[in-house]
Amino acid sequence: MTAGRPPVWYESEARSWRSTKVDAVAVAARCARVRTRSIKNESKDTLLRLALSMVDLTTLEGMDSPDKVKALVQKAKHPFPERSDIPSCAAVCVYPNMVPFAREAIGNSTVKLAAVATAFPSGLSPLPLKLEEVRQTVAMGADEIDMVIDRGAFLSGRWQQVFEEIVATKEACGPAHLKVILETGELGTLDNIAAASRLAIAAGADFIKTSTGKVQPAATMEVTLVMFEAIREHYLATGKRIGMKPAGGIRQSKPALHYLVLLAETLGSDWMNPDLFRFGASALVNDLLRQIVRRDEGNYPSPRRFSVD
Repeated sequence: MTAGRPPVWYESEARSWRSTKVDAVAVAARCARVRTRSIKNESKDTLLRLALSMVDLTTLEGMDSPDKVKALVQKAKHPFPERSDIPSCAAVCVYPNMVPFAREAIGNSTVKLAAVATAFPSGLSPLPLKLEEVRQTVAMGADEIDMVIDRGAFLSGRWQQVFEEIVATKEACGPAHLKVILETGELGTLDNIAAASRLAIAAGADFIKTSTGKVQPAATMEVTLVMFEAIREHYLATGKRIGMKPAGGIRQSKPALHYLVLLAETLGSDWMNPDLFRFGASALVNDLLRQIVRRDEGNYPSPRRFSVD
């Protein structure tokens, strides 16, 4: 437990989180309205480029290799080498043992290096092992750590255990930013997602993130809205801005732009940048590039003009 947050504080907050209910009908209705928005002309051009600059380009597969990671970094730095005006992606996200290779390839570019940790994707390892993994990953050069919560502990009511693990992980991160993955597809209800979001923020998360990408359903607009509202609530109470990352299942430009509309309408323009919003959606990059080039050149480009991850 962090200094200034005694058990009495935690228990009172936890009771409040458990008693808060999400109006699922209102959430669904609002998301349905956002999905009808038509974004055109200069606004669309601006948002397509902004969305590209917010992507965490990710490879988290058993067949990952140093060469694959280095190629991913090059794509993050220069998503479309034919065009110098196309922005780079926000970050690359890899397994811890790939961090040294990614760090070397990133060099002095603006692309951040994120790594998954804490027994990703299950979160089911002893806490000392999780914390040592975090410390070693940061020492190898990670700028950001994406941790997973123990969903079994959360769902069985051991909220304080989850809270304290996040606190300890944040401390182990040192200078690195901490993204806390809720794995919303396993939490079951919007009420649980709202509570887990508040818990993660209170424990020190710099970002809250929907999913590992290994469980379905992953990111949805309804889940994202609930998490936005937890962030907004915290900002109004403390003045501190927390970031958000929907991850998994966002593959096309149109829904990605609708996520940005929802972001702007819920949290405002201050969150419309890669420091506070990311997409965990590698498959999204080529569709964004295709839409950007089509708007500039007048025709859809061949898919062969873009590298395949």
